[in-house]
Amino acid sequence: MADEIVQNSLDGIDLLAPLSAEERATLARQCRWRRYAPQEQIIDRQSQNRDVYLVIKGSVRIVIYSLSGKELTLDDLGAGYYFGELAAIDGHPRSASVMALVETQVAVLPAEVFMRLVTTHEGMMHLLLKRLASMVRTSTDRIIDLSTLGANNRVHAELLRQARAAGIADDGSAVLSPIPVHGDIASRVSTTRETVARVLNDLARQGLVRRDRDALVILDAEKLEEIVESVRGE
Repeated sequence: MADEIVQNSLDGIDLLAPLSAEERATLARQCRWRRYAPQEQIIDRQSQNRDVYLVIKGSVRIVIYSLSGKELTLDDLGAGYYFGELAAIDGHPRSASVMALVETQVAVLPAEVFMRLVTTHEGMMHLLLKRLASMVRTSTDRIIDLSTLGANNRVHAELLRQARAAGIADDGSAVLSPIPVHGDIASRVSTTRETVARVLNDLARQGLVRRDRDALVILDAEKLEEIVESVRGE
């Protein structure tokens, strides 16, 4: 029973930090709790569902598919994050599909409850607005990269993004662990696995990356940034 109480807690959700522990406990009782297996679909693009999903455990991937079936990864979200807020806000169909990457537990919050919370709690509204602003900025950066960078340089830009997310050490190195899957990188930057493999091999020959047993080490993030910025014209 104690394990069930811990698992059904919303204390780790960043958006709900402005609420008191009592308010989060009350909210937890209004949620539907779901578990998903790895690669199981959680949301289908264009579905009419408007609920907001809070990631309690595990991680999910947000993707869209072209008419030809090509997958483009928009983002990966881990425990503490949430998704589905756009449909809850504007009432339109889902803008992307979401699948579980690993065994994942989510709390499903009804749209009307979500909207009541963010319109009555200033702290939550502020956090939501910051997230939406971040989404716009990220989308703008991706549009610029897709329209101005060639496939090789889009791979460089994605590796640089992952290096910054992982944390760049004082010596300019960054450790990406586990090793990024070629197909995942390709999906993020709209290219092929073969292109990703070729770029990584080229960077290895230049001494900019090294593949260890369980990690990809970016040896010189500053040099990688120079490569990307020289093509962007920054």
